[in-house]
Amino acid sequence: MSATPGQTVRAFLDAYARRDVDAALAVVDPAARVAIAPLGPPPAGIDGLRRLMTDTVAAFPDLLLTVRDLIEAGAVVLAEFKLEGTQAAAYLGAVNQEKHLDVDQAWRFGVAGDRITEVDAYWCQNQLYRRLAVKRLDQIAIV
Repeated sequence: MSATPGQTVRAFLDAYARRDVDAALAVVDPAARVAIAPLGPPPAGIDGLRRLMTDTVAAFPDLLLTVRDLIEAGAVVLAEFKLEGTQAAAYLGAVNQEKHLDVDQAWRFGVAGDRITEVDAYWCQNQLYRRLAVKRLDQIAIV
C-alpha cells in the first residue's frame, strides 16, 4: 500500500526532527527539483538540500522542529513549521554566537507516489539573522 503525499512529507519531517538527514532524504527522489528561496538562485538540488539540513543539525545540537500545519492538496503538500535551537557552530554565514534561534518556515513539497519530487523552502532570512544577533546584514561574517 502506497503512502499518501501527506504521509510521505510527514516521514521526511519526522526524520529531520530526529536529526536523521539520511532517513529524511530517503523519501526524496534523487532527481528532485529543490529551491531554497532565501539562499537565492540557482536551484539547490538534492545536494543543496542535504547541505542545508546537515548544516542545520550540526549548528543546532538541540534542534527542535515543530510542525504547525500540514496542508495536503492532491500531490502538493505545504508544511508550516518552526525550527528552534541554540547555535553551536557557524550557520548560513553567521558565526557561532551561541544564540537561540526560532525561525518560522514554510516548505512546499511535490509528491509522486511515495517520493518527494519537488521542494521549495521558504523562511525570512532577516528574521534568521535577527535571531542569531547579526548586527549588520550588509557585512555578514563568513567563516
